Amino acid sequence: MHDLVISSGLLVDGSGAPARPADVVVEGDQIVEVCDPGTAGRAHRTVDADGLLVTPGFVDVHTHFDGQATWDPWLTPSSWHGVTTVVGGNCGVGFAPVRAGEEAWLVQLMEGVEDIPGSALSEGISWGWETFGEFLDVVAAQPHAIDHGYQLAHGPLRGYVMGERGAANEPATADDLIAMRTLAEEALRAGALGISTSRTSLHKAADGRFVPGTFAEADELFALADALRSQRERTGRRGVFQLALEHVDVPEQFGWMRAFAERSGATVSFNFSQTRQAPDLWHEVLALLEQARADGLDLVGQVAGRSIGVLESLEGTVHPFVLHQAWRPLARLSLEEKRRALSDPTVRAALLAEQPTTVSPTIDLLTGAFDRMYPVGGELIDYEPDPTTDSLAARAAATGRTPQELALDALCADEGRGMLYVPLFNYSDGDLGMLKVLHEHPATRMGLSDAGAHCGSICDGGMPTFMLTHWARDRTRGERMALEHVVRRQTSETAALFGLADRGVVAPGMKADLNVIDFDRLGFTRATMAHDLPTGARRLVQQAQGYEMTVANGVPIVEHDAFTGALPGRLVRSGSPDR
Repeated sequence: MHDLVISSGLLVDGSGAPARPADVVVEGDQIVEVCDPGTAGRAHRTVDADGLLVTPGFVDVHTHFDGQATWDPWLTPSSWHGVTTVVGGNCGVGFAPVRAGEEAWLVQLMEGVEDIPGSALSEGISWGWETFGEFLDVVAAQPHAIDHGYQLAHGPLRGYVMGERGAANEPATADDLIAMRTLAEEALRAGALGISTSRTSLHKAADGRFVPGTFAEADELFALADALRSQRERTGRRGVFQLALEHVDVPEQFGWMRAFAERSGATVSFNFSQTRQAPDLWHEVLALLEQARADGLDLVGQVAGRSIGVLESLEGTVHPFVLHQAWRPLARLSLEEKRRALSDPTVRAALLAEQPTTVSPTIDLLTGAFDRMYPVGGELIDYEPDPTTDSLAARAAATGRTPQELALDALCADEGRGMLYVPLFNYSDGDLGMLKVLHEHPATRMGLSDAGAHCGSICDGGMPTFMLTHWARDRTRGERMALEHVVRRQTSETAALFGLADRGVVAPGMKADLNVIDFDRLGFTRATMAHDLPTGARRLVQQAQGYEMTVANGVPIVEHDAFTGALPGRLVRSGSPDR
């Protein structure tokens, strides 16, 4: 008798093959058979999936659960959205290695770069390691609902080796390079899935300094390449080098990335987005990727499922009035106190009369570009709005009011829980057509959900649900993508990026990581600001509806959109037997 049979569902198996009705048979933590519907035989539990969609569990390769994994067994929001494997340690920030007494420095580094409340990290993280391998041992010993793996982050590594010189981005010495390579090799042997770094001015610690390694010279980068090469020579496995780049500098940086890929034999995966400064540059980047791959080099652009943007609210990190002098007395008030204050005509008039201080192009865009700012109405967030009709500027022109008035009204709606959406990247054309091209290109991979991060301004951890609903079902402002392709993008393709050959496809011998989805009902709950992090710190959350079941390692962890209480998740290490 089988342990579990998911019977008569519409199987989209993650390989890209056409959807077909099938039974999926599970014994222990493995899929043992995929057969015609109704033929699987008896099981301890049979799930009738007739009329439902069956997929592999989703694999999210760009998350920031490095701290949260020490206190949250559920690793939300990812596990709300059908994700059964996550990869952390992205963008050069993490929590190992660390010397005793330097933990607070890593907290403020993560807080500044990823907008995770420092109070939550300081209170929530259960420290107890120095080396990266010890960090893995600590998180492996704690129960989790889903599988999780981590990359070695360049920032902590540099700080550990160089101390204040590393934090200040001073050049590394020859001895520093030897030490970094040695520690990187040790981390990879312990199970690091790759190495990450950051080279963008957008990433700054809470103290205002750039991430350590932002300006690293080629010899320092190649020391990391040599560590990855050593791993490949030792194990035959291709590691990953993930990096966040200044988007407009990608062509200029491409030469050393090619050299890194050739020297290391690793996959080089960089954040790939469209920017307003250079809206057509992505064509050039695609051509560079195509040439690199034609030359046998494994470079891929990591692409988000939608525009990379910010949700602004009175409780969030930013909104159009956050830099106003008149806002400062309100900033630390409770939401109810803010709402009452903003009902005072005098306070409203002061906010609307004031012009904000210019800080930076990004902040100016977030606070004053009303032609690129959209009110969020009702339960759903429209991530592909029409600038000609939906933006605050367009609505102001149509109504005779100012964009600032409309912005304040939108924020004060729903008892002060209203929101504005501001797309930053991937929306220069006023739609998501560019992303469709990228997601259908073989030199790109799905990523950049940033699950667990940017707690005061995004809820992109629900990207798998968005990919299915928007791209495969609901899109109206352009062509959709095939359901089979959308599933493959976030299962077999993302698993293969990190060499996770045991998951991402529903087939005999593969891990029993599965989703059973009511595709017609699939969607989101309302985005809200929760205060459920340690110390009651905030995070913007948006749960899913329509996940009838999520199975991790053969065990149902979600049924009817609710956790079962089971915690079968495991740490994924590079070189583990199941890889």
